[in-house]
Amino acid sequence: MKLSALLKGVGEIPPSQDVEIENVTDKLSEVKNNTLFVCIDGDTFDGNDFVPEALLKGAVAVVSEKPTKAEISIKVTASRKALAVIAANFYGNPANKLKIIGITGTNGKTTTAYLVRHILEYSGKRCGLIGTVKNITGEKFAYSTRTTPEATDLQKAFYEMVKNGCEYCVSEISSQALVQSRAEGVSFCASAITNITPEHLNYHLNMENYISAKLLLFRNSDFAVINVDDKNIYENKSRIACRQITVSLKDRIADYFAQNIVSTAVGVEFEFLHDKIYKAFIPLPGIYNIYNAMCAIAVCSELGIDIQKSVDAIKVFGGVEGRCEKIPTNRDFTVIIDYAHTPDGFQNVISSAREFTENRIITVFGCGGDRDKSKRAVMGKIASELSDVVFVTDDNPRTENPVRIICDILEGMSGTKCHYAVVSDRKDAIGFALNIAEKGDTVLILGKGHEKYQITAKGEIPFDEKEIIEEFLKQDVKIWNSN
Repeated sequence: MKLSALLKGVGEIPPSQDVEIENVTDKLSEVKNNTLFVCIDGDTFDGNDFVPEALLKGAVAVVSEKPTKAEISIKVTASRKALAVIAANFYGNPANKLKIIGITGTNGKTTTAYLVRHILEYSGKRCGLIGTVKNITGEKFAYSTRTTPEATDLQKAFYEMVKNGCEYCVSEISSQALVQSRAEGVSFCASAITNITPEHLNYHLNMENYISAKLLLFRNSDFAVINVDDKNIYENKSRIACRQITVSLKDRIADYFAQNIVSTAVGVEFEFLHDKIYKAFIPLPGIYNIYNAMCAIAVCSELGIDIQKSVDAIKVFGGVEGRCEKIPTNRDFTVIIDYAHTPDGFQNVISSAREFTENRIITVFGCGGDRDKSKRAVMGKIASELSDVVFVTDDNPRTENPVRIICDILEGMSGTKCHYAVVSDRKDAIGFALNIAEKGDTVLILGKGHEKYQITAKGEIPFDEKEIIEEFLKQDVKIWNSN
């Protein structure tokens, strides 16, 4: 593709510089012959520092906010926005050939996105998915490395969906992705926001910035489904410029309303009110999953899917890997793994488990390193107040001292009546929790969910909690005598 075509909507170049481009990237490792290299000034690096090496590896043109020594250098005011537009041009603007649904929120994005896709597929629509767990572009899928891919990977995914005959795409959109313009220029036929509670404050610095980032999704949406029971969403309704569709468990005048809720260990029954009353059931425990289901039903209803069809679809929803996922044990206690890694997520998951647990709740958790430190003590407090036994352990310490992270957690647990222990090795912590589990107990292993690794200062280490649980449950000899 000619450079001039790639730069449509970005800038112009003299005809003498209109070279052929075969690859577009902002990553030095992906540079090859005839590459257009886009310099991104990141939090820990500056792409401009890599221009000389990129040219040696085969880059023939450079896009940057700064002057470069490249023979063909295109200066822009915002490299991230330029990359998004260039990537879209490179793949033939595939987003324009899809009906794209964006889902944002602190918690519930993944489950809501999977529910939307499930309803659409149940209704005979072919739908791709982009999110925290997987990217599904047709018959195949790939595990994700981040919630919303970088612009080049996002546009490539859209391209593959179009090639594979998808009509719709439902995509989780993170606050960082919105600030970094990864989806710049993408039009959303629908959007939804599940909730807003403190998260990623190490990146956004304060709640106002975080909320403002979330609301960026609605600049280019036809309509937004919003949870008006969430305080932060309700107080910022006036900042959502597109048409608003409301869902609620408290306000009967909401566009979509739920009542007569019955929560069980296998799911939640409820009545769903819109044009009439529908009897609904979602096979996921926890009242918070009603909000996810309502958002999904509302999105699909507004897109023309019959509500009864949506209600029928969620009854047979298979769940999401690592989201309140019950692990088969063939024992008289329950084991659940969940991705919950925020105070609100902890509150939801542990409170929901309490509703169906006959005996004790045993919780295993840690907090991520190089992330928001302010939530650690809060999560420790919530876990100790809502659980009977807690094992505090590691969870992706990254480059931070794991001992320091655990000390931060323990500050919130002082004075608790809950029995707790520090077991820094996460595998051992899981083993100890399973070892003391008795009839009627629920073991909650929180924080990693679908992840298959542990991130340490030495890099990623394979760590599959399902395999670890299975390994311990096969053992006949207890690894720890609780007596």
